[in-house]
Amino acid sequence: MTKRRFGKRLSFGVAMMAVLAAPAAMSAPAGIEQEAEPAPKAAKLIKAGDVLSGELNAMKVRAGKLGKRVATYQVTSEPRRLSTANGLCGLETGPETFQIVTNNDAQVAQLKNFVGKEVSLKVDEVACSQEAGQMSDAVVTKWSVVKH
Repeated sequence: MTKRRFGKRLSFGVAMMAVLAAPAAMSAPAGIEQEAEPAPKAAKLIKAGDVLSGELNAMKVRAGKLGKRVATYQVTSEPRRLSTANGLCGLETGPETFQIVTNNDAQVAQLKNFVGKEVSLKVDEVACSQEAGQMSDAVVTKWSVVKH
């Protein structure tokens, strides 16, 4: 009645049961409750005129067909919700990274002093990223630096 290789099959089955049962055995003992992850905090709404504070990062990207290097800046801040949560901003907590668009050399020179440091920007115009390839969750197109 027994087949050949019955011992090999039996030992393989026992080994598989031990591997699959190990994670369950390592979990907390019965009666001890595990701490649940805290629920994400509701992000504050950001609108025109609000101040956005965070660490300023500089990135060099290539833009256009010729691949000209363009200075791009990004502020990493606490999660903020946008009034129009379209595009990629429809996250539970809101975007945390904001790409800062510079329109001229004076704005680039102004931001160079704050790279790697805490900066506060007065946001005049902000929008959600529309494509998954963009580096930030939201884009700030009009802004000004707030002095501390």
